[in-house]
Amino acid sequence: MRTSVKGPLMFSAFFAVLAFVAVLIFASGGSARVPRFDLAFTGAGIAFIVSLVVAAMLSMSYKENADHLGKGSGVNLSSKRPHGGSPDSSGGTETPDAGH
Repeated sequence: MRTSVKGPLMFSAFFAVLAFVAVLIFASGGSARVPRFDLAFTGAGIAFIVSLVVAAMLSMSYKENADHLGKGSGVNLSSKRPHGGSPDSSGGTETPDAGH
């Protein structure tokens, strides 16, 4: 859906309708006054354009991960012991030298 135009347009249209309803309700100042459709259409247009530009910028900044990043065990392994071995080369545990 990222390469399609339909997703960002639906996203922008949703926010335009939301802005239209919000501005129509709040700009009128109550039910006793005349609804301000001019401000509602202006707010809807601004919301549509801004959300469409944001969606376009986000889709342009999207980048696939490299294939080698999905491989591995998910554990930070040291390069000296790539298969989870012990710190020393013999495979046992290190013992401190008592003579030093």
